[in-house]
Amino acid sequence: MESVGPQEYVPRFSSELGVSEQVKMQANSIIDETAEQGLLSGKSPTGYAAAALYAASLLCNKKKTQREVGDVAQVTEVTIRNRYQEQNEAMGIH
Repeated sequence: MESVGPQEYVPRFSSELGVSEQVKMQANSIIDETAEQGLLSGKSPTGYAAAALYAASLLCNKKKTQREVGDVAQVTEVTIRNRYQEQNEAMGIH
């Protein structure tokens, strides 16, 4: 049985946050890039999707706060911060 990946949550979270298609596509590419490095194993897909959307919104200059994203994804700001840092390290962004 295939588990639900973070990409499955991106469309719903994006729509609830009212972000652009550009932000949604950026979030998916962040997830893809970090998944290739094995970062997703053992992590909550909702937290991962939330962090990717948060990062994507920053990259696209459509800033959403960690709280806004966390409320939609039902994860804590701490979870978003932790996943966001892991994603940045995996992609070589510091």
